[in-house]
Amino acid sequence: MTMTRWWWVRHAPVVGQDGRIYGNRDVACDCSDEAVFRGLSRLLPQEAAWVVTPLSRTVKTAEAIHRQRALPQPPFAVEAELAEQDFGHWQSMTYAELDAQRSADWRRFWLGPAEEVPPGGESFASVCRRVGEAVGRLNRRFAGRDVVCVSHGGPIRAALGHALGLPPDRALSFAIDNCAVTRIDHFAENGQAEGAAAGEGGTSGPEGSWRVALVNAKAHIPE
Repeated sequence: MTMTRWWWVRHAPVVGQDGRIYGNRDVACDCSDEAVFRGLSRLLPQEAAWVVTPLSRTVKTAEAIHRQRALPQPPFAVEAELAEQDFGHWQSMTYAELDAQRSADWRRFWLGPAEEVPPGGESFASVCRRVGEAVGRLNRRFAGRDVVCVSHGGPIRAALGHALGLPPDRALSFAIDNCAVTRIDHFAENGQAEGAAAGEGGTSGPEGSWRVALVNAKAHIPE
């Protein structure tokens, strides 16, 4: 049996975007709270494959964690399929501005936020599909290792939904805070890309089995 442990970390808080939908725009983040990154450095495994997205806030967060370590910074694998949801024409707008427009698209989105597609963007259901495909591919690439993935709230919810076999609207129910840790373990039969043995607290199927160990853990974040 091969176990691959996924350590998902949501990036550090963004700056200058209060009340705005930033989605997959490349915006700055605040990595000044060194106590948070010391805590993350102690919690996360020392020997791991590191995955980030093309958005700089994930790279900056991963770098801030490694500044707290004596070990050299490893290379980061950049995975575009784990980037945040694209909210299309709504990006850079405030929620108040969208409410004021009273558009049919905005009303439909709140009635079915997982399936509705923002104008010029993508649905959360689409995010779930691409995250599931990327996780399967990376499971094969990093089989048997710890994988630290610094990503975004939407893709981490999608990864939990993938592991638990949830429909997209149920996956949206998870709270995922900045710098919080979510750990999901994948089990595969030896000699196979993905196996099918069930573990306690997880799900099993043709793509192997999963166990959820931590969701939105924040003990490392000072009050």
